[in-house]
Amino acid sequence: MKNLSPIGRRAFLITSLAAIAMAPRRAMSQPAAAKLDKATIDTIMEAANGFPSLHALIISRHGDLELEHVFRGPAADRPVNVKSVSKTIIATLIGIAIDRRVFAGLDQPIAPMLADKLPRDADPRLQAVTIGNLLSMQSGLDRTSGPNYGRWVGSNDWVRYALSREFVDEPGGGMLYSTGNSHLLSALLTRQTGRSTLENAREWLGKPLEINIPPWPRDPQGIYFGGNDMLLSPRAMRAFGEMFLASGASGGRQIVPKVWIEESWKPRTSSPFTGDAYGLGWFVSSAASGKPVYYAWGYGGQMIYVVPHVSLVVVMTSDPATPSGRSGYVRQLHDVVRERIVPAAEALDS
Repeated sequence: MKNLSPIGRRAFLITSLAAIAMAPRRAMSQPAAAKLDKATIDTIMEAANGFPSLHALIISRHGDLELEHVFRGPAADRPVNVKSVSKTIIATLIGIAIDRRVFAGLDQPIAPMLADKLPRDADPRLQAVTIGNLLSMQSGLDRTSGPNYGRWVGSNDWVRYALSREFVDEPGGGMLYSTGNSHLLSALLTRQTGRSTLENAREWLGKPLEINIPPWPRDPQGIYFGGNDMLLSPRAMRAFGEMFLASGASGGRQIVPKVWIEESWKPRTSSPFTGDAYGLGWFVSSAASGKPVYYAWGYGGQMIYVVPHVSLVVVMTSDPATPSGRSGYVRQLHDVVRERIVPAAEALDS
């Protein structure tokens, strides 16, 4: 700088100070997060290698990739069937739609928007079912999942069929996990926006997250399946989880309202199968330390775990044709996260 004139030196200093002021705050005030060491990674990999159904495993902390490994199946950038993780994606689209005034809110009744699909002798309680009830699996309508699934997807009108189910509980009652609830949300989204669920997903999530969302199956009326069979790559699943970890933001842009993240993770009911709490498209559990662990779960072991207290996202994809609940496989995946991955992250952050 000795060859600069006084004016030049002053300009150089001003420019330098401005550059420092505009630098990312993390770079100035926060050291880089410590990485999981090889011994820890080896321990995690040892457990993961014991699962013949596991296809891919991704671990990230503080937004940084810690581990990405494909054991079998498609590459990490190839879309795969995420099964009921679709419900979590659909729930997120509904949150964005509420923020955009497509819907009035969680308490908005669904019957007026689907009036032409209601049965002729409709149970009066249908008038009380809300968007929030569908999201939290508390519609009160008999399930279309489990033993009823085949008859439902074999019907000629999935929306009408779901709305014609008998009430086995009151709206807002116990959790009745039903893919039909999520499909009704896809139908509502399609009607109220005038665009397909695929188009909304691509514009509201695909573009801002820079992830590929391919077409997935539709019902006989052309409505994209609202609770199953969406296609996302493991890396896209990670991007989705990272967005939730960052309170709905990504790339400096608020994609999902922060309040929706909070509402999604607020326990509203509990699963009669696992005992875990359920919010709006997310299951809610806890680490061994008692801190919350939020997860999206698809049949076969398609998983997105978000653990805010250690800024952790874990993605797992598995054989989509092999049961994960009844077999105990999903419990084994939970154990790897709770007993190996989370404690290792807690030790680094302590």
